[in-house]
Amino acid sequence: MAQKQSILGRIGQLTRANLNALLDKAEDPEKMLDQLVRDYTSSIAEAEQAVAQTIGNLRLAEADHAEDVTAAKEWGDKALRASQKADSLRTSGQAAEADKFDNLAKIALGKQISFENEATTEAPQIASQGEVVEKLKVGLIGMNAKLRELQSKRDQLVARAKTADAQAKVQDAVRSIDILDPTSEVSRFEDKVRRVEAQVAGQSELAASSLDAQFEELEGDSTAAEVEARLSELKGIGTGSATAQIDPAAE
Repeated sequence: MAQKQSILGRIGQLTRANLNALLDKAEDPEKMLDQLVRDYTSSIAEAEQAVAQTIGNLRLAEADHAEDVTAAKEWGDKALRASQKADSLRTSGQAAEADKFDNLAKIALGKQISFENEATTEAPQIASQGEVVEKLKVGLIGMNAKLRELQSKRDQLVARAKTADAQAKVQDAVRSIDILDPTSEVSRFEDKVRRVEAQVAGQSELAASSLDAQFEELEGDSTAAEVEARLSELKGIGTGSATAQIDPAAE
């Protein structure tokens, strides 16, 4: 009986297992849940074997009880027939033979009482075992319900994990695209071209400035020459006027 109670306690403990707490701690949901399903399925299989054995023992006890009840009835019938035979013989004056059958009736009654006692002793044990078996069956039903719940949670969490993994990969891909964005390469090349263009423009501007300076220098030289020429012209005019003033012929 203690063994049967321990089986029932084990089933109750497994049935009341807080699977949600285990699932919350799962680092790898798919692997952990697969292992949980295997372990729980194995536990159910062991419990089913234990319950089957308990049921088998109950059925044997019930069969033995039924045999004891049948045997008690049969020995009661034998005692009755022997007693009736003894009465018949005694009526006919055969006292010795009547005593013989009375003794057989007493033996039969002793057997009847023995089987009745066994049946009476077995009855409460069988009733108790029957209650245990029913509780074990309910426990197994609860375990199978928990197994289905676990399998459902396993499928849900695996699907969620795969979705989360896919989303993470998409995010990684997006970040990679941002890092390896071809337009950023174009932008860098465009910036390089702009710098080269700016350098060429600067060089052109510098070259133009140098050329303007040369032309300005040439213009400066030309102006100086013109100044000298005009100065010479002025001096020539001045000389001519002075000569005209002192010309003796004019006097």
